[in-house]
Amino acid sequence: MNMTLGRALTRNFLGSAPPWYKLTLLGFLVINPIVLAGLGPVVCGWLILGEFIFTLAMALRCYPLQPGGLLAIEAIVIGLVSPGAVYSEVEANLPVLLLLMFMVAGIFFLRELLLFIFTKLLVRVQSKTLLSLLFSVTAALLSAFLDALTVTAVVVTVAAGFYAIYHKVVSGRGFDDDHDHWDDDLVDPPSREDLDRFRAFLRSVMMHAAVGTALGGVCTLVGEPQNLLIGRVMGWDFATFFTRMAPVALPVAIAGVATCILLERVRWFGYGERLPPSVRAVMERYDEIETAAIDARKRARLLVQGTAAVFLIAALAFHLAEVGLIGLTVIVFTTAFNGVIEEKRIGQAFEEALPFAALLVAFFAIVALIHEQHLFAPIVTRVLASQDRAQLVWMFAANGLLSTISDNVFVATVYISEIESAFELGQLSREQFDLLAIAVNTGTNIPSVATPNGQAAFLFLLTSTLSPLIRLGYLRMIWMALPYTIVMSATGLLAVLYLL
Repeated sequence: MNMTLGRALTRNFLGSAPPWYKLTLLGFLVINPIVLAGLGPVVCGWLILGEFIFTLAMALRCYPLQPGGLLAIEAIVIGLVSPGAVYSEVEANLPVLLLLMFMVAGIFFLRELLLFIFTKLLVRVQSKTLLSLLFSVTAALLSAFLDALTVTAVVVTVAAGFYAIYHKVVSGRGFDDDHDHWDDDLVDPPSREDLDRFRAFLRSVMMHAAVGTALGGVCTLVGEPQNLLIGRVMGWDFATFFTRMAPVALPVAIAGVATCILLERVRWFGYGERLPPSVRAVMERYDEIETAAIDARKRARLLVQGTAAVFLIAALAFHLAEVGLIGLTVIVFTTAFNGVIEEKRIGQAFEEALPFAALLVAFFAIVALIHEQHLFAPIVTRVLASQDRAQLVWMFAANGLLSTISDNVFVATVYISEIESAFELGQLSREQFDLLAIAVNTGTNIPSVATPNGQAAFLFLLTSTLSPLIRLGYLRMIWMALPYTIVMSATGLLAVLYLL
């Protein structure tokens, strides 16, 4: 069939994305310069921010890198943000990019150990409520000392392994056979209902764990990148930071755990799905076969991976080096002692991380746009104009709101810089300065669970290869996060108002 060049270009644009999506994005690209000329850079900046969020929301239709990247490039071309500002933003976030490139790949080489451990946990814990609680609390505890994105990468690796095992079996394959677990055509019709239930099971476990990373991340100096920034500005050490945050962070953690239990009991918002008996039978058989197949070489691999995991936890907890460099060390150690020396096999570990790293750079371009056009300036001014307790409430609420649409590290940077300047000018007492810093930290960490925009760990989960498999899209993440958002934000706000 002959095809004109124009039709071929149309077909190729954004590949298999729906035609309406392609037209929508083209509409965005056409209207943005018109809005800039007619309504000015601030309105156009907010419009592009909204359009970028739309591309994230449609992540299951089209990976956000291409449409979001086109919007970022257009913002540079029409002069809303300079290439230098984008580079500065990327430079400031280089530790996050190194973390993605090397830590996520490092977790890939621990997957055999992780799957071995978590499979035993899955088949031995019969209660879904208890299992969800274990994932949530474990994620919270780890995220208090490790990086939340690293913890999320671990849980994603485990869940993807579970899914691949069951999908392989219901497609008529053996545990060791090669299989494309994206292809549902091979799944037996009677098993498709159980597969859908298993997807719902994994979605709920993943969301409990993701929220758990936020519960733990807010508590300590090393829990999130902005915590370190705030601690450095305020001169707080690890113990002081924890003590300062405890009046807000601990009630929120208790409320979050209670929400986890309640959601599993009442089965609202997509939670509560139990592990189907057919899936449990497959996982039990897999566990038996894997345990029986442990020979000297497999025992050696597990020993190497276990040693690497202990090193990883200790190195992150004591901050022996930048997180990305620790991840690279894990890659070198596990591949060297497990005989993985082929370039192709090592390259597979980066397939998950590098697309997301590229997407983050496009996201940083939008963050640079926000900064250069001072989109948040009116909100900052309004917050600092309020007084005493009202100022704390406004600070918490403003940081929470802005962190749901932008990067919470960027929002924290903006606000802590503003209140530091106000303190140096004598506009704030030391006591109020301390209280506002607590409001900034808790505000950026807690309400930001509302959307995948605010935290890198949530955005990583949304754009991971796991999310399309278990049908976890942007809007579904918002819906499943909603009860947590309401309970945790309300608890945090009341704690800021009455316990600080």
